[in-house]
Amino acid sequence: MAVVSANYQKTTPKRFAVASGALPSIATAAANFAFRFGSGAFASGYKVSITETSEKSKNEYNVLKALDINDGIAGFMFKEEAIEHVNRPKEMLQLYEFEGCPFCKKVREAVTILDLDVLFYPCPRGGPTFRPKVLALGGKAQFPYLVDPNTSVQMYESQDIIEYLYATYGNQGEEVSSTLAPGFLTTLSCSLALAPRAGRGSKFQESRQPRKPLVLWGYEASPFVKVVRERLCELELPHVLKTCARGSPKRQELYKLTGGTFQVPYLIDDNTNVSLLESQDIIAYLDATYAVGA
Repeated sequence: MAVVSANYQKTTPKRFAVASGALPSIATAAANFAFRFGSGAFASGYKVSITETSEKSKNEYNVLKALDINDGIAGFMFKEEAIEHVNRPKEMLQLYEFEGCPFCKKVREAVTILDLDVLFYPCPRGGPTFRPKVLALGGKAQFPYLVDPNTSVQMYESQDIIEYLYATYGNQGEEVSSTLAPGFLTTLSCSLALAPRAGRGSKFQESRQPRKPLVLWGYEASPFVKVVRERLCELELPHVLKTCARGSPKRQELYKLTGGTFQVPYLIDDNTNVSLLESQDIIAYLDATYAVGA
């Protein structure tokens, strides 16, 4: 089991604030949202409705609470909703990929839009653990690579994976998002979204493997989540991504889990009994706990 380094210090979370020195990283990571037109920010069928404020609603997540407006405006609040997906995998989907790959990014967006939780096995260049496993499973070191233990399906090719996820875990008749349409423009926009980060999340750094996968709450389009996933990938740390894009009912789960706060990324490490908000705190924790030589 990993031991938390004495060099790690937790700070008080500050909503809507960027940690000192982190602005360049967050600004370049925000290109993700701009070049992809918000793909990976909203769950499928996203909509906002206006409802009256009630005693019950005061204890539930809503748009205004995310802005620290807890009692609504003039007796009303804004409620986010999305399609309720009824066909959920019984066993966790497994995805072998890495943050700096545009084809992997397309699949991560689909995972977020469909509100799926997935066990990610990071495969950065030079990674000694999961790249060889993909080669053994599928016969070639190509990414992304999906393993679905529910159907015994294992597959390469990002567009094939996206269409499979929609056909298997989308609702009947649900079409692949237009932002994930096959073709050159989708791949180009994914590449442009990643370009300002100059390959972060693509190259392995020596690390200690956790006994159990970490858990990360977040969604693909968030720049704060992106910089954390980059570090998870570089350190080759397996993690379950609990997707909670706008409209996801899991936003309410996270709101309860954090005692009345919705903020991502949120990391849970059962190996050390540590849970953290704030992207820069999470990165510092990962370095102190799992990076060799930190």
